[in-house]
Amino acid sequence: MSKVTLLTSSRHEDSRGWFSETYSTSAADAAGIDCVFVQENHSFSKNAGTIRGIHFQSPPFAQAKLVRCIRGSIMDYAVDLRRGSPTYGRSISVELNAVNNRQLFVPVGFGHAFITMVPNTEVIYKVSAPYAPRHDGGILWSDPNLGIDWPLPASGPVLSEKDVALPQLESFMSPFEFEGDALDEVEWNASLGSAHPTGQ
Repeated sequence: MSKVTLLTSSRHEDSRGWFSETYSTSAADAAGIDCVFVQENHSFSKNAGTIRGIHFQSPPFAQAKLVRCIRGSIMDYAVDLRRGSPTYGRSISVELNAVNNRQLFVPVGFGHAFITMVPNTEVIYKVSAPYAPRHDGGILWSDPNLGIDWPLPASGPVLSEKDVALPQLESFMSPFEFEGDALDEVEWNASLGSAHPTGQ
């Protein structure tokens, strides 16, 4: 079972600009990411304070995600939803933006969410299973049991009708079982990408 992993891509700059290898299977394998991605999604959020989440898909369409921000900035969250986990209901967060070249890998068994820190933010994420509406689920973003201190703007959050109606953790019957690592054991700053010729 893969861990929540923060990846950092190298960026190679010259007079023309820069080049970055944002994904390769060999680098993902070396970082312990043991899944195959089958779909890539791209979201645009007009307003700062837009929250998307906390989302997951249940088996047999459970999704692992590899998330990066290509414009603007987000605070990205992984929430442990695995029954029996010593860190059940706890979360980690990390800022992803268009400059720091970070990506967050969120394994199966974790809810995923992010909040936009600035207007006009774009996020791209790979998933390991296709979208399956009947297996789509989530947890209410503001559930006090989660203890998430969202960096909200003065104007408050921007939310979809769907996300406002999600259940709280206490009424949630998790379809995920704990196998492997507690959330404390996060793999931080794994390298993603390698040197390339200047002609790239």
